Amino acid sequence: MTAAVQAGDMRCVVYNERTGGPEHVDCWQGGGHAAALGRLKELAEGEFAWVHLDGPDPRELEELAGYLGLHPLAVEDAVQAYQRPKRERYGDVLAVALKTLWYLPGGPEVETGDVMVFTGPRFALTVRHGPADPTAEAARRLEDDPRMLRFGPHAVLHAVLDTVVDSYSEVAVRIRADLTRLECRVFAPGREDFTEAIYTLKREVVEFRDAVEPLVPVVQDFAGPREGWPEEARPYFRDVADHMQRTDTEVHSLDELLNSALDAHLARVGAWQNDDMRRMSSWAAILATPTLIAGVYGMNFAHMPELGWVYGYPLAITLMVVPAGLLYRAFRRNNWL
Repeated sequence: MTAAVQAGDMRCVVYNERTGGPEHVDCWQGGGHAAALGRLKELAEGEFAWVHLDGPDPRELEELAGYLGLHPLAVEDAVQAYQRPKRERYGDVLAVALKTLWYLPGGPEVETGDVMVFTGPRFALTVRHGPADPTAEAARRLEDDPRMLRFGPHAVLHAVLDTVVDSYSEVAVRIRADLTRLECRVFAPGREDFTEAIYTLKREVVEFRDAVEPLVPVVQDFAGPREGWPEEARPYFRDVADHMQRTDTEVHSLDELLNSALDAHLARVGAWQNDDMRRMSSWAAILATPTLIAGVYGMNFAHMPELGWVYGYPLAITLMVVPAGLLYRAFRRNNWL
């Protein structure tokens, strides 16, 4: 059963592990956060609470930490955004830091955020920073499958992890689609420079990899036997670990494909430059003979050969045109022009 309370940027849900069906309990009572925190002290047997904070004020979180018995270092990690994905144990409280990803429409651009998940004997606490909020979808999944509630606060950890990892898969699909379109443009017949576009997408993949790669060993550890965790929960965490491993493989594949696309594009740019240099060299060689003859006869010395001959001018033109034409034909035959 569930009981929901909202107080500003705080949401609190009380779950009952034994009974089914939602039980809506009024936790507001006009007292704001104090009423919600007071409800945490009155948890009955078989109940646990899920408290969620969005970008909390440090004083607000410290007040909540006093009720839940959180370690000061855990509070510091929850207040500061941009934590590296990790897990920490503070007595009987487990702290897990996750990166959230949000792929902006019309990308490629990936927005990142953070979610800290704390689980204790009778509570789960999530603290969010950034635009993406996986806790709403995680709560919906818990309500759709109330059997997970028998795992207690670990059910919240699984739901949040499962939602975040699924969002990683969606981001990977979007990035692969952008990469496929970029590859088609890179190998198109035109001469457009895509170096900046490739580097932009690669930067997003690196940001994606920084969120996924450190989380892989964390999720794999949850899939193994752990003291104090229900044995029935292991297959669920193992399923999340499998999805996480598949996403990590996909991220490395995307990174390698981007490196290959960049190498191929730079090779094409080098080939274009070689073609341009060959054309320039060919025309320079073709124009060298006419330039030489015109330059010699343009010096206007008084005793130049054949100046008085009636066929001197046609002969000079012929000496300019014929070698130039032969060179042009040779360069065309060798595909330099």
